[in-house]
Amino acid sequence: METATHFLTSAGPAENGDPFLNTYKDQLKAVAGNLEWVGYLSTTGVYGDHAGGWVDETTSLAPSTKRGQARVEAEAQWRDFAQDCGLNLKIFRLAGIYGPGRGPFVKVRAGTAKRIIKDNQVFSRIHVEDIAQVLLASINRPQSSQIFNVCDDFAAPPEDVIGYAAELLNAPIPPAVPFETAEMTPMARSFYAESKKVKNDRIKSELDVALRYPDYKVGLKAMLALED
Repeated sequence: METATHFLTSAGPAENGDPFLNTYKDQLKAVAGNLEWVGYLSTTGVYGDHAGGWVDETTSLAPSTKRGQARVEAEAQWRDFAQDCGLNLKIFRLAGIYGPGRGPFVKVRAGTAKRIIKDNQVFSRIHVEDIAQVLLASINRPQSSQIFNVCDDFAAPPEDVIGYAAELLNAPIPPAVPFETAEMTPMARSFYAESKKVKNDRIKSELDVALRYPDYKVGLKAMLALED
């Protein structure tokens, strides 16, 4: 760490705050003068529920889950630490992540996928490769904004994504199940507590990012092509 000029952390917060700062704050502070760029991966869950409406980086933070509240608190920890140490902190609020090995194909092939239906439920998503290019673009433009939403251009209902994955595999469309009666883990159910569409204008206007996978259809097609 002594010779590092760029630092990225993706550790999720624990009950007592950010685990990295809680453990390594002094070590990081000791090398702060060498760091040109510091990135923290957060989540769009900090915005809470907007009933399918739009949010951007200026939207007030109002998480409706414990995970989202923990992220708000962790972001505040990092901002305070960065201000104290003079760090060039960037916060990246990531939408739902997908990519090779992390997508709907496994469940569709196994016949266990379901299309959970909840009125006005939409999620934003981001392919892992687009996360990587946003981070690199920020490193190359260190004087840009401090907070970026990282998501694709098209928020969509989760059942549409499952249905499209089945179409690509020429598999039966998974059954539709009402959210109220669906068997889900508490973690999975909590994701349905919030519905919003996330704006990504800032990564384009300030970082000049052209998304490789601007919507889930392009992303899923690419993932399937990698298997050939």
